[in-house]
Amino acid sequence: MTGLILDGVLMLLLVAALGYGVRLERKLTALRNGQMAFASAVADLNTAAGRAEAALASLRASGQETDLLHDRILKAREVKAQLEALIARGPTSPAEAPRQAATPRLQPVPAATVAGTADHERTARMAALAERIQGIAAPALRGTAPVAAILGALTANQSGNQSAKPNLNPIRRNMDEDLFAA
Repeated sequence: MTGLILDGVLMLLLVAALGYGVRLERKLTALRNGQMAFASAVADLNTAAGRAEAALASLRASGQETDLLHDRILKAREVKAQLEALIARGPTSPAEAPRQAATPRLQPVPAATVAGTADHERTARMAALAERIQGIAAPALRGTAPVAAILGALTANQSGNQSAKPNLNPIRRNMDEDLFAA
């Protein structure tokens, strides 16, 4: 009889162990599934971080392109202003063209090339003087020889203007290269 009782207790313990094992297997399966979901979430996060880095690099490149385009726009506006000034100085009708061609006009010297040396300062003073003379001379006096001779002397390729012109060519070339670079 004690053997039968011990066999019954042993069977109950085996059934309890079997139930506990099934429960433990379910928990381990849920833990494995959670671990796989966590691994896929980490992989997705890694992929998203890679895309964010690529987007950041693209944004930096776009920022540099924007700065370059901004500089080009500013240079284009300067060129536009210079062209508008040249057009405003030009003849308004074909009849005025010979009369305006008889009075020489000075080309403005950019401030960047004027500042610095004595030759550049002298060129700037001569240009300002020529502008004042042109402003003072009435339309009736513009054809007179003294005014034309003074303006011709100021605008001729001699003295201070001769040293300023070679300095303008590299600046204009750089501006053209910067403006129309691809």
